[in-house]
Amino acid sequence: MTDVVPSNTPEISVSDLSAAIKRTVEDAFGYVRLRGEVSGFKGPSGSGHCYFRLKDEGAAIEAVIWKGTYGRLKFKPQEGLEVIATGRVTTFPGSSKYQVVIESLEPAGVGALMALLEERRRKLAAEGLFDAARKRALPYLPQVIGVVTSPTGAVIRDILHRLADRFPRTVLVWPVRVQGEGSAAEVAAAIRGFNAIGPDDDLPRPDVIIVARGGGSLEDLWGFNEEIVVRAAFDSAIPLISAVGHETDTTLIDFAADRRAPTPTAAAEMAVPVRADLVAETTGLGRRLALSIARGMEGRRTELRGAARALPDAERLLETARQRLDTASERLPNALAANASAHRTRLVRAAGRLAPALLAGRIARSRDRIDTLAARATMSLAQRAELRRQAFTTFSDRLSRSLGVYGRTQADRIARSRERLDNLHARAPRAFALILSRSRDRLAGADKLLAALSYQGVLARGFALVRDGEGRPLRSASTITPGMALALEFADGRVRATAEGEAPPAASKPARAAEPKGRKSGEGQGRLF
Repeated sequence: MTDVVPSNTPEISVSDLSAAIKRTVEDAFGYVRLRGEVSGFKGPSGSGHCYFRLKDEGAAIEAVIWKGTYGRLKFKPQEGLEVIATGRVTTFPGSSKYQVVIESLEPAGVGALMALLEERRRKLAAEGLFDAARKRALPYLPQVIGVVTSPTGAVIRDILHRLADRFPRTVLVWPVRVQGEGSAAEVAAAIRGFNAIGPDDDLPRPDVIIVARGGGSLEDLWGFNEEIVVRAAFDSAIPLISAVGHETDTTLIDFAADRRAPTPTAAAEMAVPVRADLVAETTGLGRRLALSIARGMEGRRTELRGAARALPDAERLLETARQRLDTASERLPNALAANASAHRTRLVRAAGRLAPALLAGRIARSRDRIDTLAARATMSLAQRAELRRQAFTTFSDRLSRSLGVYGRTQADRIARSRERLDNLHARAPRAFALILSRSRDRLAGADKLLAALSYQGVLARGFALVRDGEGRPLRSASTITPGMALALEFADGRVRATAEGEAPPAASKPARAAEPKGRKSGEGQGRLF
């Protein structure tokens, strides 16, 4: 067996090596801006953190976005999207790899924005936000028009000028920012604010809403592509016109709105008709209505005259009725006398049946019947009371027997519970001792782990910790000056010392330790830096 040649190269642990590499990478790079394509992105994990890779045609680097940072990002990563990421480079000792911790993210150019826009359009279309069946017709002549735009731009002046030319209406302007950070949230809040106006509020509720902005680049119009604006337009109960950009500009709010106007001026034309044309049309319809009414009245007059000629004379219609009335008048006295005689006869017959003797007989028979019913009721009540008394006696006997059985059952249950309690009382000391023993073992293991991870263990293997006069650790010889007070900490105590000689230059490499004789070049562990 070949003898192992001893080496004076100090031994270090894997954890120390990983920590040294981590410090070197973080000190050398710090914050970086990377341009690359998102790969392997599957959304936030169960913990809320995001893990994926940034790659280009020649390399790839692991990337991570912590949960708190991901919630604050305005631009979310998507698979296959080219982005510019800003973050710090670090290492992950658990798998010996380096990675970038991203703190901000932005798309890389117009191509990335177009890809993101198309992906968002497909997603919202799949949810039904762009269905043509849900779009509503605009009111023909709105009383109040709500405008969501910048109060200082030319757009609002164009809209007001066009409305004044066509048909002046009441206009409510909700001032918002139409580009830049926060513009999307302000536009969505304005749409929802107009919808929240009630009939009892001081401001009138608009009959139609116009969301308007002048032309611009894709980045300038990006606020109208945000999902919050599209969903606010979809949820609006008031018909909405989108007039964002010029005729060639298209944003996602155009698909969710009830109507899309190529320009803000065209939106004003869609909102109201031309007043002069409406007056002319109303005047023409009024003349046609007057002529129609006149012709209708003349036709009804002609029909009435024809019907009047076909009607018979009023005297002839009343002749038969008058004759029947005369005949009935002649028969009425005889009929009244016959009716009175018939009623008199019926009254005499009834008086004969009301003699005192007959009434006394009926009263006597009724009294006998009442006495018979009273005797039967007394007997029936006595029999019913006896039956109830027997039923109560039977129920009392059954209840007494049931209480006895229940008492014995409860006594048995109490005895079984007492026996189980005695068993648990006997097992409690053993269980407590077992739990205490396991806790003592876990505490001993934690103490051993603490001793293994403490720097005191490194000192026990022959190393020393160098501190300056104020107790701060010194990691480099270049920070030590001649005559500097030092404190050397060993495993068994501390020793004070004074530095001598000259400090090595900061960029110079440390002197290589002398190799023992008989050892071949290249053997041993070597140095890390």
